[in-house]
Amino acid sequence: MDVGHRLARNMKALRKAKGWSQEELGDRAAGMHRTYISQLERVIKTPSIIAVDRIALALGVSNGELLD
Repeated sequence: MDVGHRLARNMKALRKAKGWSQEELGDRAAGMHRTYISQLERVIKTPSIIAVDRIALALGVSNGELLD
């Protein structure tokens, strides 16, 4: 599985475990739009390392955990 698919899988699982919508994760991750979060979870977009860092921080995990 490539890194984009691992990110998508982990991001979605962590978000759902917290009971958050895509919109809520986007809001917590420095104002990212819900559609961008959706595109990341469907591996349509590739995030920058800064975006990965913001998402990991919002989810309370390290970048490594998010990408592993």
